[in-house]
This record gives sequence, structure tokens and C-alpha cells, in this order.
Amino acid sequence: MTVLLDGCVARSGWMLRVDGLEIGEGVTAVVGANGSGKTTLGRTVAGLDRLASGRLVIGDTVADDPAARVFVPAHRRSVGMVFQDHRLFGHLRVIDNVAFGLRRAGADRAAARRRAREMLDRVGLDSETWSRRPAALSGGQRQRVAIARALAPEPGVLIVDEPLASVDSSGRAQLRALIGESPARHTLLITHDPVDVATLARQLVVLDGGAVAGRGSLAEVTASPGCEWAATFLGANVVPGQAQGTAVTAETGLVLTVATEAAGPVYVTFPAHAVTLHRDRPAGSARNTWQAELQRVDVDGERARVHLGAPAEVRADVTRRSADELGLCPGLTIWASVKATELTVVT
Repeated sequence: MTVLLDGCVARSGWMLRVDGLEIGEGVTAVVGANGSGKTTLGRTVAGLDRLASGRLVIGDTVADDPAARVFVPAHRRSVGMVFQDHRLFGHLRVIDNVAFGLRRAGADRAAARRRAREMLDRVGLDSETWSRRPAALSGGQRQRVAIARALAPEPGVLIVDEPLASVDSSGRAQLRALIGESPARHTLLITHDPVDVATLARQLVVLDGGAVAGRGSLAEVTASPGCEWAATFLGANVVPGQAQGTAVTAETGLVLTVATEAAGPVYVTFPAHAVTLHRDRPAGSARNTWQAELQRVDVDGERARVHLGAPAEVRADVTRRSADELGLCPGLTIWASVKATELTVVT
């Protein structure tokens, strides 16, 4: 099964153009600045927006082809969608919101409710919430209901638009794992979170100004991001580890000192421009400092992106002049440092 989109969507004087975008199996992260077309792409695949021209094929089915006057409505596509604003049915109780798609697909009430209870339990909502209506829930609870509703029918394509934005830190890891384990053959993950990209995505699509600026594996798009926004976004470093107080120990043994206390498994994120490189060990104790082997240097104009290896795969952005002065080249052992205040802990 493949998803192939080649066409454009016109909305109120604005247009998204997509040329020959093939969405492979697994999780595809869709990233880009606000207004770049991410949500429109998701809505088009889901059948909520129509193509102005071109063709959308899901599996063996042509889902949208204006020239051929073909359009498969949303409820007839095997697509589940989690919206940024949840879009729950206010007049239905939580359990019936989750059972809705199953009932529409033909399941009887008892079977639909059994599956709904299973999914509500998996997203971490206790039975006391099941009989409530969405207005009585917190934003994080509504997001969990929306995720459960999308996953319950086991769609072939799952589209999740900023799925963890409303969820508290204690629930993000659980829901991130649930999305990653979805039985959907294709998952479109629309996100601004570099942790989601680093931990879930098999491939990446970058949108910029209503067009595809980059596509491929995370490594491929990081090497050639296609636009300035993506270059900055993909410069975010993500280091998994175990937190105890203000110390986070990575799997390789590297210990990072952070500014806020935490406990248990976490991700430490920090931008590439926050990393400083040195030929000799830097003086002072206020910064995290470690030695690493330089793997690659990518020069783009006056900027150089430096890729470091063990004990942590980290990227550093320096000026081209600094790279020349430091004599940066593959195989060189270099010192890296970053201030604790530049590190963000994400659960």
C-alpha cells in the first residue's frame, strides 16, 4: 500500500503544490513553519480538502482526481485524523466519541463500546471520564480522547496534527509510544517537536511556502534541508538519557548537567548554535564539556554545520571562519561544550 499525491490545493487565494510525493510505510514527519501547508496536506489526504488539480492515490484507490471527476469522501477512506483542536462531538459522551467511527463502519454498539473502552484505557483515561462530555474535560484529556477515536478503527492511514501539544509531560511518552506502535500502514505526523521527529519518524517531509522543500530520511534532509527554517529546526540536538535531579546520563555514559530537576527517562534538547567547539579543553565549570570525534563538516555560505560522534551524536553550528581557524575536518578529536541553561528536558 502506498500514498501518492501529485497536485495542488487552493484555499482562499493560497495554494499548496505537491509534486510526486510518495508517502512510505511507517511514520512520516511533516514539518515546516506556520502557514507552510502542513495541516492542508493532512486534510487533503483525509478527504477534508479537495485537490484543485492533480491526483491522490491511496493504495489501489484513486481518492481524488478532479480531471476524472473522482472524489472519495472522508468517511469512505481508511484514514483516521487527530486534529489540533480535537474536533470532538460535544453532544456525545467520551465513550461514544471513540465508538463513533466503529459504529459508522458497521460495528454493533456492544462491540464498538468494547473497543472504545480498550482504547480509552490505552491512552490513560480512567473509567470516570468515559461518561462525561468533552466540555467537562481538560485540554489534555480531550487530546487523549481524540487520539483514541482516531486509532480505534485501525485505519490504514493515520494523520496526527500536533498530537501532544495539549498533553502534560507525564503522558507524552505514553502517547508517543502509542502513535509509534499504531497498526496504520502510513502515519503522517505533523509536528513542531524535534523529539517527535527524532524518536518516531522514518522519513521527513519539509514544507515551505506551500511547496515541498525537502524529503527523505532524517539524515538526508538534515544534510540538505531545503530552506532556512528547516535548517534551524533540524539543528536541534536530541539526547535520550536517565534523569536524576539536575543530572542526565545518556546511554553512552555522558552526563549532562541541566538547569531543571527531573527523574526517569527523558530527552535533552538543545540547538546546534548553543554548542561551542574548542581544540583544547575549555576552562571553567559552568558548561557541560566532553570530547568527541568530528564526523563531518557541511559548509553552506558563511555557516558550517559540524557533526560530532560518540559519546553523543550532536550537531554544532559555527561560522565558516571559526571552522577554518579550528582546522575542523573529519577524524579530528574536538572538545564540545554547552551551558546548562541552553538545555531543555523533555519527557
